[in-house]
Amino acid sequence: MQQQQPPQGTQHSENMPPVNSHGGHELFDAHEVIATIISMLDQYQLYYQHMQDQELKSILNRQYTFMTNLYNTMIETFQTGQKPTFSTEVYNMTTDNNVIYGLTPVPQKKPNQSVSEITDAGLSGYMLGQTKGLASLMTMTALEMTNPVLRRVVSDSIPNVIEMSYEIFIYQNKHSYYQVPQLAPADMTTMLQSYTAAPPAPLN
Repeated sequence: MQQQQPPQGTQHSENMPPVNSHGGHELFDAHEVIATIISMLDQYQLYYQHMQDQELKSILNRQYTFMTNLYNTMIETFQTGQKPTFSTEVYNMTTDNNVIYGLTPVPQKKPNQSVSEITDAGLSGYMLGQTKGLASLMTMTALEMTNPVLRRVVSDSIPNVIEMSYEIFIYQNKHSYYQVPQLAPADMTTMLQSYTAAPPAPLN
């Protein structure tokens, strides 16, 4: 059977060089992700200068190195449309995932009046905001990708940025910067028991 030809003015990706295998919307979204990663790396450099806690500095350094490698992988894929020289890696926290639940009194918060008032609590909060925002942006972008390699690089990177966010949360939680309230036990039980399993039957 003769292969059907694409409509006039269109072409299949299999007949295009990989470097051109990008949709217009994809290019704009990829630009936004790459620009956001650059912004994150630039701001991490600024944060580092004001940090006091060595543990937080260590977290920032690990995340900075990892994101620099991801940036290089992403721009290579973006510019070539092909499998990059170095594949995406897996980011692993070096701390445990012990969460402290409950609230304890802490000083009231207000905007800083000068740079000298910046603290590790604020800096870790800025980091958390950036990783959360990047994870959301990359998720939306992965859904818009047409180039299969770039889509895979972006989608594979989302769990890593989520892990970074969780690592920062654990640090903040340990220092009471990010406290986690809980519902009353009876309310929690009601919420947890409000669903039941569905039978795995196909639709007829």
